[in-house]
Amino acid sequence: MGSYIVKRILIALPLLVVISFITFVLNHLSPTDPVEVILRAQDVPVVTEELIAETRISLGMDKPLLIRYMDWLTSCLQLDFGRSYVTGKPVWSLLGPALLNTFKLTLVSSAFIIIVSIGLGIVCAWREGNVLDLSVRGVSFILASMPPYWLAALMVWYFSVKLDWFPTSGMDSYSSYVLPVTIIVVGYAGIYFRVIRNSMLSNLHEDYVLYARACGLPERSITLHILRNSMQVAVSVFGLAIPILLGSTVVVENIFAWPGLGTLTVKSILSRDFPIIQAYVLVLAVAFVLFNTMSDIINAILNPKLRKEL
Repeated sequence: MGSYIVKRILIALPLLVVISFITFVLNHLSPTDPVEVILRAQDVPVVTEELIAETRISLGMDKPLLIRYMDWLTSCLQLDFGRSYVTGKPVWSLLGPALLNTFKLTLVSSAFIIIVSIGLGIVCAWREGNVLDLSVRGVSFILASMPPYWLAALMVWYFSVKLDWFPTSGMDSYSSYVLPVTIIVVGYAGIYFRVIRNSMLSNLHEDYVLYARACGLPERSITLHILRNSMQVAVSVFGLAIPILLGSTVVVENIFAWPGLGTLTVKSILSRDFPIIQAYVLVLAVAFVLFNTMSDIINAILNPKLRKEL
């Protein structure tokens, strides 16, 4: 098992390097000159070619691309993503708190998504084709098809404005989590529970289930065994749920004024604050690689056959 983990880490490292290089290059392909953005943000009245050239030299932007990339990557490994073009503050001082706030929202949402998805998946698999199964799948399909901004607007109007149960914005109390978490869970649990259901159904028709029933094992033991075998697919799906949620909370965070990555990124894009955008893309990419590697390791623990495939 230890050799498998080492191999997975060795595969992930060059992938992270490639992703970091692509992230760095894409941001430098923008038609907007970052030096000009910095000078505009500093309220320089007249931006001349001489001033642009001097600023570029002082910031080291006159160096070759590969040298700038190596300097940037070395700094990123020390959590130094540079300074914001707009505010002049260190990027991590802005990105760190926003990342923590988004991670809180993501962690709570992921927990509910996993619980709801597994619960509904088991119930619908055991009640395949009956009214309960059809009703749950129908309702989940309708809710998952609704645009999150529209559903969020309806919930804010009804639960916050009309009933005054929950706050409309911010994260001042536990009640602030209710509406944004609900929007996220409704959108993703309706998709993920189908994965659990289909995996359970495929295992229900396996020979070992028929043999277990013929031996007189209780249904509870059979269900736990089927669930354990179905968790390989679930781990792969849920392993990417957290990074996906980290990158897809933009709409929810902006609607509920949640001070997270989504809100910060939208402001950075509008103001062309490239260092923050660069750091945001890199953090998400690293999260995808890390959680994908973790899910592979967990699957290898559940199924020893996978360790021989690498």
